[in-house]
Amino acid sequence: MPIETTASVVAEVPDGAELLAVPYGSDLSPEVELHLPVGDLLAHYEAKGEAGEIVEVPVARADGVGRVLLYGVGDGSARALRKAGAALARRAKGRDTLTVVTPEGDVAAFAEAALLAAYSFKIGSEGKKPVRALAFAGADAAQVRRAQVVAQAVALARDLANTPSSVKNPAWLAERATERGLPVRVWDEEQLQADGFGGILAVGRGSVSPPRLIQLSYTPAEPTDRHVVLVGKGITFDSGGLSLKPTDNMKTQKTDMAGGAVVIAVLGALAELGAPVRVTGLIAAAENMPSGTAQRPSDVIKHYGGRTVEVLNTDAEGRLVLADALAYADAVLDPDAVVDIATLTGAITVALGRNVGAVYASDDVLAKQLLEAADGSDDRLWRMPLIDEYKPALESSIADLANVESGSRFGAGSITAALFLREFAGRRPWAHLDIAGVGRSTVDEGTLTKGATGFGVRLLLEWLTRA
Repeated sequence: MPIETTASVVAEVPDGAELLAVPYGSDLSPEVELHLPVGDLLAHYEAKGEAGEIVEVPVARADGVGRVLLYGVGDGSARALRKAGAALARRAKGRDTLTVVTPEGDVAAFAEAALLAAYSFKIGSEGKKPVRALAFAGADAAQVRRAQVVAQAVALARDLANTPSSVKNPAWLAERATERGLPVRVWDEEQLQADGFGGILAVGRGSVSPPRLIQLSYTPAEPTDRHVVLVGKGITFDSGGLSLKPTDNMKTQKTDMAGGAVVIAVLGALAELGAPVRVTGLIAAAENMPSGTAQRPSDVIKHYGGRTVEVLNTDAEGRLVLADALAYADAVLDPDAVVDIATLTGAITVALGRNVGAVYASDDVLAKQLLEAADGSDDRLWRMPLIDEYKPALESSIADLANVESGSRFGAGSITAALFLREFAGRRPWAHLDIAGVGRSTVDEGTLTKGATGFGVRLLLEWLTRA
């Protein structure tokens, strides 16, 4: 659900604050004066000054007992402040207001992490509620405002991906996109057929819920020549199709449209953040189900633009819908750069785990920009290689390409998937973000809640608004 915790800025700490948070650094010195023996208290609790460390102290108030949370900020870096902000929000669960003496440093990162840690998605009313309000004393209002916008965008992406597939289908996703207040175009199944989007149609053939292609457009207030296209995978549920997934692998597949959710959330936040670049978002949405009408292994499909693909595995469907959208972006939209984002391969989880996403890029400048945005936003990326010697893995005897490698000659599943997508992106700068490992969280800690993470929202907003 949208983050219900509010954030405000106050000039100074109000008298009688019921719950007050005060920072201290790695040298165990508080950043403000307190009428408390802070040094003795921290020594008593064997505090080390690490980011996220919290020492809770009861203090006498005129009307009872209040609490002071002494919180460590480590070295004061943006990463340390994020850890501290998240820890505070989690400690304040169930409380009405937490007044925070704002630490020195990146206030936006600190406030953003606190708000993200307050996110929850629960169908039902049981459980402890997040802190109702965060009051940042002495903070820069513009930084807190940016934190709110970014955190709410991440929450929207999480909400869309966490919504059960009994509710969520391609048409539902298109309806949510229309609520962003931007110009929107939606192709239904008849329009997809007429315009030649064979990949999206093939993946959606087995479902009673027809596929959609969704286009959102953002134009900045000041004229600009720069145009970026974002492409998101929008598989609202992935059973694997006739190449059926095992049951355990299917349990998380409501989040297989996390890339599409990120694109919708990013487009919706650009105006509030004053992004200076024109951005078009494409979400290729389908439900991949087995039925008598589903595509079969060995089928050949024709993508937008005419390229043919032999489908060897119907569970490699994300690249099929993305290929259509990438080809359309290249042929019709003529952008300066294209970035696609998708929960694409299990192989990338093996390679990079669940804390770092992958970026493949045809252009070194674009790769560098995205890596810098990743570092600045804490959506961490690692650049992976596009190894041309692996291209033979995609050869087909009857079509232009195969959608997966036949046999195990190379075994580099994430790389060959990226090479497949590159065939449809044209010769313009292109990057592919494989977020299969980082798009879902199995833990409830820090800024993360079990389920969808919204990974990619922060880094793309960082890239598009501060480039």
